[in-house]
Amino acid sequence: QVRLVESGGDLVQPGGSLKLSCTASGFTLDYYAVGWFRQAPGKERERVSCINSRASGSQYYTDPVRGRFTISRDYAKNTVYLQMNSLKPEDTAVYYCAADGPRYRADINCLGHDYDHWGLGTQVTVSS
Repeated sequence: QVRLVESGGDLVQPGGSLKLSCTASGFTLDYYAVGWFRQAPGKERERVSCINSRASGSQYYTDPVRGRFTISRDYAKNTVYLQMNSLKPEDTAVYYCAADGPRYRADINCLGHDYDHWGLGTQVTVSS
């Protein structure tokens, strides 16, 4: 059974940090692009960051998080991470990871509708 499981969400104060994890089971992420998306209450889902497969490792960050968030992957652990620093209240949302592939192209795709496999999400709340 193909599954993606997110973890690491929590309540954190503004300026704090969190590290989200997305672990796959039932398939190997090596040749899948993996993305992090988020949805705040009353808002549409938006893309946050994506990392390409072994084909290139290319990365994408949406402007509001560039310089604060870092996406990475551990092939041995079949896991992708999202390190989030300098968190702001507007980062509050449910964060979802998703996988698209197999993907052998070098360019990164971070369009949510192209992603086939989705996790159930983890809540991130930034509040004092």
